[in-house]
Amino acid sequence: MKRAVYFDYNATTPMDPRVYAAMEPYFLEHFGNAASRHHNHGRDAAKAVERAREQVAKLIGADPREIVWTSGATEADNLALRGVATSPIHSAKGRHIVTVRTEHKAVLDTCDHLERQGFDITYISVDRRGCLDLDELADAITERTVLVTIMHANNETGVLHPIRSIGTLCRERGVLFHTDATQSFGKEPIDVQADAIDLLSLSAHKTYGPKGVGALYVRRRRPRVRCEPIIHGGGHERGVRSGTLNVPGIVALGEVATICATDMSMEQDRIRRLRDDLQDRLAIAIPDMVVNGHPKQRLTNTLNMSLAGVDSDALMRSMPDVAVSASSACTSATLQPSYVLGAMGATDSEIRGSVRFSIGRFTTEEDIAYVAGRVIESVAAQVANRDEPTVSPETRRGEACG
Repeated sequence: MKRAVYFDYNATTPMDPRVYAAMEPYFLEHFGNAASRHHNHGRDAAKAVERAREQVAKLIGADPREIVWTSGATEADNLALRGVATSPIHSAKGRHIVTVRTEHKAVLDTCDHLERQGFDITYISVDRRGCLDLDELADAITERTVLVTIMHANNETGVLHPIRSIGTLCRERGVLFHTDATQSFGKEPIDVQADAIDLLSLSAHKTYGPKGVGALYVRRRRPRVRCEPIIHGGGHERGVRSGTLNVPGIVALGEVATICATDMSMEQDRIRRLRDDLQDRLAIAIPDMVVNGHPKQRLTNTLNMSLAGVDSDALMRSMPDVAVSASSACTSATLQPSYVLGAMGATDSEIRGSVRFSIGRFTTEEDIAYVAGRVIESVAAQVANRDEPTVSPETRRGEACG
């Protein structure tokens, strides 16, 4: 009997019941506006917001005052790039930004916007495994470079970039370093001090929290980073991001951080075993399978694979009970081939046959066995249909009459 199985955790995650329990009172009981500190309702909300700020800061080794609440990672990316680029202090150095061709569209489209405003953007390449070359990055940085923006973990392949080495290089060259940690926050260890990170974007809904809330880490000291606001009105968040705070969502994000701080290592080991089990089952049954991305330097929950001669859209339609992705969820509405795999040098056939499996906290061994079986069954059916000889209508009529 078919059952619904969710293997699209990189698109969004189911909410952890513990996170929902933490945020629920702030819808019905503690509903005050955190900016209304002249009465108890507002003060209670403000205390919850500051407590969550401490929880998130602790997970990444930051000062709570360095956490700026946003509506999600897309806004955080925009605030980081546009905020630094338009800051008189930082833009006085130059108008050059360095990024990578496989970044999320929230970064690439913002860079495109800045390029139209007169900024010079350098896009460095990646190899067949999705990894960048640190020497190419070093060569791309000039005296006019104001910011390097490179994601920690790629949303499609799970490839992990060496953020500590990147941060160290940027610090040595006197350049600010921003990383989009949307996929890695709460899943991989991050220390903004040891990793020399100056700005970091994150979101709640990739780590078992609600949609519509995120944060930007902005370094206060050595060096002090200044971000010009991109949303005006009210001067909230120390003037960096105006707007009434989403108190329930912020409380939830704080709870996400606390749970991850306790469970991250154990969870990584369990999820890695499940992912490797899925990969092994598929590789044995589908010898032509190619894993996209680095075999080791990737998120423990992500398997992006290409199946030669298989159409991934047709594959997904054949198993609607299994939630997977053919490309990143944030760009799938455009129905365009994966630019990430294209930048990695994948062939058109490999891109058309690519499927991303991303698992997580609530994935079971039974889920792995079931999904592997469904994929193997569906691939076999598609290959059989492809290899079936074509018979003309005239031949069919002749066989019927005979």
